[in-house]
Amino acid sequence: MSETQSTTVRSVAWKEVFCWVHVFRAFRIAAGARVLVLGAIGALLTAIVWWFFAVLFLPAEGAPSVGAAWLQPYTICPWKTVTDQLVPDQPSLPGLPERTDQLIPPVESWRPRDPLFGAWAQLTQPLWRLFTPGMGLREFVCLALCGLGAAAVWALFGGAIARIAAVELASEEHVGFAASLRFAARKWISYFVAPLLPLAGIAAATVPILLVAWIARFDVGLFLLGLGWPVLLLLGFVMVLLLVGLLFGWPLMWPTISAEGTDSFDALSRSYAYVFQRPLHYLFYAAVAALLGWLGWLLVRNLAAAVAWMTYWAASWTAGYPRVEAIISGEALEGIARAGAVVIHYWVGCVKLVAAGFFFGYFWVACTAIYFLLRRDVDNAPIDEVFLEADESEKSYGLPAIGADSAGAPVVTEKPQAEATSAALPEQSAAGTAVQKSAGEGITPPQ
Repeated sequence: MSETQSTTVRSVAWKEVFCWVHVFRAFRIAAGARVLVLGAIGALLTAIVWWFFAVLFLPAEGAPSVGAAWLQPYTICPWKTVTDQLVPDQPSLPGLPERTDQLIPPVESWRPRDPLFGAWAQLTQPLWRLFTPGMGLREFVCLALCGLGAAAVWALFGGAIARIAAVELASEEHVGFAASLRFAARKWISYFVAPLLPLAGIAAATVPILLVAWIARFDVGLFLLGLGWPVLLLLGFVMVLLLVGLLFGWPLMWPTISAEGTDSFDALSRSYAYVFQRPLHYLFYAAVAALLGWLGWLLVRNLAAAVAWMTYWAASWTAGYPRVEAIISGEALEGIARAGAVVIHYWVGCVKLVAAGFFFGYFWVACTAIYFLLRRDVDNAPIDEVFLEADESEKSYGLPAIGADSAGAPVVTEKPQAEATSAALPEQSAAGTAVQKSAGEGITPPQ
């Protein structure tokens, strides 16, 4: 009679059973100093680029069209727009009633609820606004340049954030601030070109429609155009496929290049494959990342707002409520007092800009985590697989090579690095040579 064997389960690999828990690491990475700084710089440069093109192309008087109306706040001050649009001056929690006796009035502006869909909607504004009907040529060019400018900025800073996230998510190693920027700079063209390839396909499908549609100005031409309209609808279907793949796939293009070390064509093919082959998986991972991002953004946004609020509140006890209210509004102040209020707004804006760095940084980190999960589902690739390269600036020089002489005794076959460097230098004075020798022996030279 065989003995009954029992097996005790002592641990469960939850990351293997529920692979989507890898998204939970996105908050910790996004809250790091490297990601906060890169995200803050990218957010500020994007606002400056949009301000430049808005001032250059939008009409000085009168409201712009519906497609370019979202650029109107950027014509005032990009610094104030990017900070006040994301972070209020007073903390608030969802579901609580608004206070009527608050020191700082609420700012009427669009504020996203989570950094994943919020950053996606903010950065894709120039793209989907391009398809607004009835837009003038100047506004169309303005939106196109705003999109190119944002792509150029985030090709560097978004690529660096995605590189930090990819290496840390896959191998638990840390990429330095400068090393991530160097990687993104080397791959900048690939980052920048990847989302432009689908736009080139959309433009190629649009040209035949533009060339044929002019006959609709004539009655007979309109009848002939109606007969050939199914062909144009087919071209429209191609444009929709390219546009849908671009809208939902471009956040995966940066992580592809950062994780695989490849080019823009590989990023394009992988992103479109993952979007169309695993749409429900993509939606689920994005929902998990959005929920985590909402909780994290609620904490970071209110923390930054509380810092500004508590400082104003404490100052109002001695400076006086009317004085602090004038500082906040910036009105009724002239001369050096107005300059002081501007400086105060600058420092408060720095605190808000750090929170904005988390807002955009979390977007790139979460998209990188989602990319690893989709790559696992489609390509059956392990999550801990990432492209690593040696940093040329961090080479380590070991001991010199050891050989043997004619008698078989070990000898140094080449000069150490320090001796080679010293031999290349010109002759120094006797005092300088003595100082160098004593320093090389670890002895402090006499003063």
